Parts: sequence; C-alpha cells; structure tokens
Amino acid sequence: VMHILPMNKMSGAEKMALLMCSNFKKYQPIVVCGGESLKKAFDDKGIDTYALSFGKKDLLIVDEKICRIAEKITGYEGLPDVETFDLEGKILTPGYIDLHVHITGGGGEQGPASRVPESQLSVFTTNGITTVVGLLGTDGITRSIENLVAKARALNDEGITAYTLTSAYGYPPTTLTGSVEKDIMMIPPMVGVKVAVSDHRSSNPTGEDLIALATAARRAGLLSNTAGIVTMHMGSGKGRLEPIFYVLDHSDVSPKNLLPTHMLRTPELIDDGAELVRRGGYMDCTAGCTPDEMEQNAALILELLGREGVSADHVTMSSDAFGSQPRFNERGECIGLTYASPKYLHQTIQSLVRRGLPLEEALKLLT
Repeated sequence: VMHILPMNKMSGAEKMALLMCSNFKKYQPIVVCGGESLKKAFDDKGIDTYALSFGKKDLLIVDEKICRIAEKITGYEGLPDVETFDLEGKILTPGYIDLHVHITGGGGEQGPASRVPESQLSVFTTNGITTVVGLLGTDGITRSIENLVAKARALNDEGITAYTLTSAYGYPPTTLTGSVEKDIMMIPPMVGVKVAVSDHRSSNPTGEDLIALATAARRAGLLSNTAGIVTMHMGSGKGRLEPIFYVLDHSDVSPKNLLPTHMLRTPELIDDGAELVRRGGYMDCTAGCTPDEMEQNAALILELLGREGVSADHVTMSSDAFGSQPRFNERGECIGLTYASPKYLHQTIQSLVRRGLPLEEALKLLT
C-alpha cells in the first residue's frame, strides 16, 4: 500500500498515515514524502520511506501528463513531434485552482444594466489558472444554473477543468432536479452547493438549515465521489460564523464539507475563521479587486498564517472573478460597483513571497 505525502511536516494527514502504516498487518506500506524531516518520522517506525527533493530538474510531459522528473532526461531529442523547451532560471508550479468564479458573470446590484459579462477562457489561462469552480451569486434568477452548467461544459471542452455549485445566495436552495442531493449526484460538473450567510442579501439561514444543507451535500458527495462541499458567501453581518459553529456543535457534519468564503471582510470574521481552522475546518480568502486591496489582503493573509494553530493547509484563496463587487452605504444602498479579475491571484502569491512567505507555502493557497 503506497501513501503519497507531498509535504515535509507532520500535520493531520501525515499523522493519520503514520497511524495506519504502523498498524498494517496484511500489507507492506511504502511512503513517498516531501522531505527528510517527514521521512525520519516514518523511518523511526520501521516503515519503508522515500523522500523526494525537488530542485533543478528535467520534466518529460506526454499528452499533458507529467510522466517523469529526473536530474537529466535524454534520448528523446530528434524524435517526431517532440518539442524541447529551455526553462533555465524559471520556476515551474502547478496550475492554480480558483475555487470561486462567476463564470457566467455576476448579477448587478444596480439593475440589469450593471450585470457583469461572462468569463473568457484566455483570462484564466493567461493568469495560470487551470481549474475553476463556477457558481452563482446575488442573482440566481437571470443567471441560471442551466447556464452555469453549460458554461462549465464549454470551459472543459476548451481545455481547462471546470466544476460548478448548485443554487445561489438564497435558502431554500434553487436546483435543477428539485434537490441539492440529486443535482450533485446526477449532474457531472456539480461538486457542492452555494448559500449566503450573515449577509443582508442572504435568506438568513439558521444553523439547523445549514445542517440539513451540509448533510445533503455530504451524502451526495459520497455517492458521486465529489467534494460535497457547502460554499458559504460570508457577509459582514452580526452572526459571522455562528451558524457554522452551530453545525459543528450540534451535528456530525464534518468541517471539511463547510467552506466559508470572503473571510477577510472584517477583523471579527478573520478571528472566527482562525477558530474554525483550529477546529479542523477550512476558510477561503478573496484576493481583492484592485492593486491596493490585493496588497492589503496579502498582508491580512500573512498575518493569519502566522497565528497559532492556523496552517496554509486549511486556508484557500480565490478570486471571485466576474462577480460584482458592490459598495453599500450605512443605509444599505448600493453606491457603486466593479467586478473582480483572476489576475490578482498570482499577484497575491508574488506579494506574499516578497513579504517573506516561502513559495511552497504560498502555493498551498491555490493548489
């Protein structure tokens, strides 16, 4: 039985693998890990372990798959249809995963004329994004689930990987088949459900509502071998993450099925997010939609990752691309809006590295 552990530190997945490998009776475990430090922990238990050390390497790619990584790969020069690229001095990273994209365009909070245009493939690929999760937002009426699924299928046909979430801000959820569980189970791009929480545009779902929603999503995820995730748009409302903590305190729903997003919105929301991570949960941070906001959010992410009990393994970042970004006054009136671009994901990674975060840690937010 082989375990692949790409990190080089002992966290939740590594501890579980160590426990399992130590108790195997029938099978011989083999572990491939990301460095000597983690290798030693398994070696000390008498487990056959290999550490991978990536630095300057050659890569062999066949039919869009990485087939070999070695110090030097030769023997393919001059063969038909073989191309060689000299990337001396470059850094090769995995394609980015953007977990929150309004691929059909966001609804406009200043009327129909303010609706945001739908996404284009080139905007993703030129910014290093190879996987997106498409979803709806405030407008779950003119921006339909049917259109969302069709757009995801188009992006898949064009060469990237696209998934979707069913429903939008409202609760009870809006679905294609009449149930969240059926949507996730029977419609291939679907991997979860969207809902808004603690926001003046939400339906103010209770903790019991979220328990029902998360249970249906998890069950469907198990049956369809997908994430079965509940992505929760978080506003700046007084409730903050209280409905999510209610779910964890009053049900058996796993925290891995719950993903609150826009978690940099207020200092109080960041504090709640850090507590959620300490309890085994995950939080998603939005990169920002202007250069200044991107830099501000990068500073907030770096501070968050420095907190006790908070790991980049449980923090993600997304763009909210093509979603409307309204500004409201104290009376709740929309006084202006723009929309986000996926370009700020890579710019945030660059900012985090400039601020001292190791690249391998920063990349965890998007890979």
